[in-house]
Amino acid sequence: MGIVEYAVQELLGELDKTTQEFYGFIMPAIDMYEDGNDLAIEIDLPGFRKDDINIRIIDRNILSIKATRHRTSEQQGTLSRIHLRQRPVRIDKKIVLPISSNEVERITEAAKYMDGVVTLRIRIPEARTVPIT
Repeated sequence: MGIVEYAVQELLGELDKTTQEFYGFIMPAIDMYEDGNDLAIEIDLPGFRKDDINIRIIDRNILSIKATRHRTSEQQGTLSRIHLRQRPVRIDKKIVLPISSNEVERITEAAKYMDGVVTLRIRIPEARTVPIT
């Protein structure tokens, strides 16, 4: 291998690492919306097994999402050269929920994982009217 090929391979390796870190930072894609008295949350985690995903609510209004992808020996590059790798291996993201900590009543059901999307619903109390005097 010549010096130019080596330099290009090293540069591509660094770009690959930076790309993975970038996607790990912006991912996963999340939709959050109110549905009646529930806050519905949909989290895109394609390629992760449900056993490798950990979702918790901490401090009563922070959603913590952790996931780790396990690669086979082929995916690790032991059998072939890797040309591009953008999918994150690890996700560790925390999101503040758009409700105050005393509004969270309970998670209404267990999170569901289907077709790469985790869905969970959090029960929030009905809106209270403020009396005007």
